[in-house]
Amino acid sequence: MLEILAADGPEAEIAIWNPDGSRAELSGNGTRIVARWLAERSGADEVKIRVGERVTRARISGELVEQELGPVEVGPAERLEGVEFVPVSVGNPHAVVVGDPAEIERVGPLLETHPRFPGGTNVQVARADGPGRLVARVWERGVGETQSSGTSAVAVAAALAGEGETEISFPGGTLAVRITRGNAYLVGRAERV
Repeated sequence: MLEILAADGPEAEIAIWNPDGSRAELSGNGTRIVARWLAERSGADEVKIRVGERVTRARISGELVEQELGPVEVGPAERLEGVEFVPVSVGNPHAVVVGDPAEIERVGPLLETHPRFPGGTNVQVARADGPGRLVARVWERGVGETQSSGTSAVAVAAALAGEGETEISFPGGTLAVRITRGNAYLVGRAERV
């Protein structure tokens, strides 16, 4: 659930609530939805969304929203319970596993609440699907498996591809990620349904 705490012209502050009642630090898809709403409401094609301490900026062009999500940090590979993963921070925690995305049903619950992550973590299992293309499934902290995740797309791109442009395909659709000098940019559709 996206809660609008304040909105003034092209700027808004939001809170993001998971189905289990926990609060998320950031949601790429959530901020993209709010950016589209705020742009329609304010008439601006560039907007700013604050989530806790993080500020995202978005530019709207038709149904596409390009967001600057800010810094992404990739840690060295770790191993837990026989599963190797790369820890990534996109303002929220991620554990990216390279492998068959079908493994998400086993790996997601295993890592999400592991004591290594006192506040829980988002988990992705991803594999390459050609140059600049990755396929992934995601297990969101406090939610379970979801069809798509913006910050997960960024985490997967950062862990598997690094700097540059990458397309990440989830069961719920494809997102484009660009990482430039450690900053993440996310492009995806946002349309009224």
